[in-house]
Amino acid sequence: MKYKFIKNNEFIFPIEKMCNILKLSSSGYYKWKNRPRSKILLLKEKIKHQITSIYFSSKQRYGSPRIAFELNSLGYRVSRITVVKYMKELGLRSKLNKKFKVTTNSKHNYLVVDNILDRNSTADKSSKVWVSDITYIQTKEGFLYLTTVIDLYDRKIIGWSLSKGMSTEETSLTAWKMAVKNRKIADGLIFHSDRGVQYASKKFVNTLDFYNVIRSMSRRGNYWDNAVAESFFKSLKTELIYGNKLTTKEQMELEVFEYIEIWYNKKRRHSILNYQTIEEFNNQNEICKNAA
Repeated sequence: MKYKFIKNNEFIFPIEKMCNILKLSSSGYYKWKNRPRSKILLLKEKIKHQITSIYFSSKQRYGSPRIAFELNSLGYRVSRITVVKYMKELGLRSKLNKKFKVTTNSKHNYLVVDNILDRNSTADKSSKVWVSDITYIQTKEGFLYLTTVIDLYDRKIIGWSLSKGMSTEETSLTAWKMAVKNRKIADGLIFHSDRGVQYASKKFVNTLDFYNVIRSMSRRGNYWDNAVAESFFKSLKTELIYGNKLTTKEQMELEVFEYIEIWYNKKRRHSILNYQTIEEFNNQNEICKNAA
């Protein structure tokens, strides 16, 4: 411990003076300092370097579980407990969760439908169930409204819209149009949302009817009926927005695009997918199908 103290402070105090105070020989210190480092110590330093790299490349979004999986994918056999220990030593912490309010206007006279999905948060194939929701994002110039469409099969954001207004055309309809461009609709597709006017309006309902889509809506004021969509907003606000300074609307549009298209859909490891990326999950399932 004395040698480590000297090493940590050798650029502040003279080595010989510290050795004298601690009653150590300077030759003994130099011998200790120049000894070959063990393979275990070198591996630990290498793993710590990788942890730091993964942590900052994820923009401080990853905690110990995802970093552990990332390390294992790189060939390091490291447990989550070890990652927790090393992160504490490095002073690294993932961004904390924070509650937020979701924007929903269900006070309208349009027809609503029953909750067919009934809190089933998984799907065994693509385009079996799509879920959608809307939330607000604060900027220094006012609010933006983010609408997303998620395929429950692989949790990919297949459609989204970031708008300055809350009309059906700007929110649910725009996100839907992107979704049908990105993913083919299958027979019997269920589209689940809350009871907001953007999903109950005649224009949006007629669009879903044209595609023969089965509609499903959450019960009034029930968070858990659309938990997957809510969970995405929680991740986005935790990993992108909370703790950062307010930006302009233009800058926020760029950051949301990067988060969804570059980070979430391509690089982020998802716990529901056994900490695989969406691409890894789909590739693995395609290999299994071909093998069968």
